[in-house]
Amino acid sequence: MGATRFCAFAVLAAGLAAPAAAQPIVVPDSGDTAWVLVASALVLLMTIPGLALFYGGLVRARNVLSVVMHCFVMVCTISLLWAVIGYSLVFGEGNQWLGGTGNAFLASLSDLRSGTTLPESAFALFQMTFAVITPALVIGAFVERIRFGWVVAFSLIWTMFVYIPVARSIWGGGWLSSLGALDFAGGIVVHTTAGIAALVIAMRLGARRGFNKSLLPPHSPTLTMVGAGLLWFGWYGFNGGSALSASGDAASAILNTHMAACAAALVWIMLERAKIGKPTSIGIVTGAVAGLATVTPAAGYVGLMGAIVLGLLGGIVCFFAVQLVKQNWKVDDSLDVFAVHGVGGMLGSIFFPLFMSQSLGGIGFGDGQDLPGQLGAQALGVGLVAAWTALVTWLICVVSSVFLPMRVDEEAEHDGLDLSSHGERGWELD
Repeated sequence: MGATRFCAFAVLAAGLAAPAAAQPIVVPDSGDTAWVLVASALVLLMTIPGLALFYGGLVRARNVLSVVMHCFVMVCTISLLWAVIGYSLVFGEGNQWLGGTGNAFLASLSDLRSGTTLPESAFALFQMTFAVITPALVIGAFVERIRFGWVVAFSLIWTMFVYIPVARSIWGGGWLSSLGALDFAGGIVVHTTAGIAALVIAMRLGARRGFNKSLLPPHSPTLTMVGAGLLWFGWYGFNGGSALSASGDAASAILNTHMAACAAALVWIMLERAKIGKPTSIGIVTGAVAGLATVTPAAGYVGLMGAIVLGLLGGIVCFFAVQLVKQNWKVDDSLDVFAVHGVGGMLGSIFFPLFMSQSLGGIGFGDGQDLPGQLGAQALGVGLVAAWTALVTWLICVVSSVFLPMRVDEEAEHDGLDLSSHGERGWELD
């Protein structure tokens, strides 16, 4: 008995004397980090040159350079805004409405972003590219008649008062996420805000000279198709990168993205064939973008069947939305930002829960959530964001017009913005 007690004491003493086991050091995953860095480059490519070429080909030749300039200047201004204060207000420590200033100028970024396997610098870079492309999408609503200075001022003010609060509410752990709203890659944060803003600006600004009286044809469908191809390519980073890992989730999101675009593009040209007798190049690329916008909020939550159905729905609904806005409402949303990005983003954001069930290939619903509850959360999120965006955009237009007119004069519009705003020509005209 004494020997037993001695052995037990010896074992206990040895255990106390042994050093505590070292805790594993958590470090960023190099594969995930590499993928998100590549995805960041792909999303930046969506704005320049993708969106610049896509929109540039759709305007008349005397305005192509102005569109490219608008895209380029937004990359510069919004990137700086994001680094100085935007990231901190969206993802920094704070409340459900806004973050604080602890990460201003991207200071005090951690070696590992909470909830990810990424260094926070890579996460901040990726999110920056989303902040850049969102106001850039709005460019399509006011091409050929807007003042360059107003574009710069608007992009900064709008990002501060619309994009940043909305991104905080869903992606930054804010109030909409607490209500259960989901947005995988930007159906609400990017496409709903950009689409609603585009509609408000187009209504406030007024139509181009000759709108609905004569044709205002795109000067280069070829450029538009090249730009659309770059957008589609970049969307792999937009949706696939939103998985924040080089994983099966990223691969699934990319597959869903691709198939939705294919379905929407084909159904669009089928509708064109029935309506005007011919499938057009502008039609097929517009359909593809409609499918991409529709599947964006859902790409990581649904299976392939759901993605294809959403693509088909996006192609059909957005096709008729284009006709509604221009022919019935007579609003010159010049490059169909609301009808394609806005309607597509809202459609996908509200209805993707129909395909979230695991029996349909989706990821299933979260704890305590079901189909009616998720549908309600999505509809509430879209409705509130749309209302906030419309109100703030309208206020920006009204107030800014007092200090800086939105529209160029008639002579400048007639001569084209390339020459009147920048003293250069995108193309040499005969």
